[in-house]
Amino acid sequence: MMINILLVDDHVLFRSGIKSILDEQEGMEVIAEAESGEEAVEAVRQSPPDVILMDVNMEGIGGIEATRRVLRLAPDVKVIALTALDDTPFPNQLLDAGAVGYVTKGCPADELALAIRRVMRGEHYVCNEVAQRLCLSAVVNKGESTPLAKLSPREMQVMLMITQGKTTQDISDSLFLSPKTISTYRARLFEKLDIHNDVELTHFALRHGLIELNG
Repeated sequence: MMINILLVDDHVLFRSGIKSILDEQEGMEVIAEAESGEEAVEAVRQSPPDVILMDVNMEGIGGIEATRRVLRLAPDVKVIALTALDDTPFPNQLLDAGAVGYVTKGCPADELALAIRRVMRGEHYVCNEVAQRLCLSAVVNKGESTPLAKLSPREMQVMLMITQGKTTQDISDSLFLSPKTISTYRARLFEKLDIHNDVELTHFALRHGLIELNG
């Protein structure tokens, strides 16, 4: 049985490398590519794959919201989060959104193929580095709340879009929410994180590894 894969990442060179790796695996084929969450949703609407390798930190709606939307369209699709950020709250956010796997972009080719085969068997797969951090986070946060632990998935998403330089109207259009609702989320972020403007929010995201200076 051929496993049909949709590859979602905003870097064309990375997609090319992953496609080459997967095309060498027996029984796997990358049937489509997308460079944004919006394109991923449209690709699933046209022809649902078996597995989606979903980049987490993309502009636009991002990997978390894209995961929610594709699973509403095609609940049987298996979503594996694929990211360079292995020390952030994203594992919890993606798994809560319905992803069944989480691997880092630095994982060996064999591990990526293993993750795909396991989720196709109905299992969950989280790479070792991320699993260790999830366990540590559960222990640490059990008795002490961190600033990021205060944020809901939607608040996290709005924060990332703000730090990407998106305007309130941009975010409103992408998330299909009113500008007033986005402004409310912004105010909640400032209150929960004890910050006062978008510049401070961006500095906060940088300190916690949610965004990178090189984009």
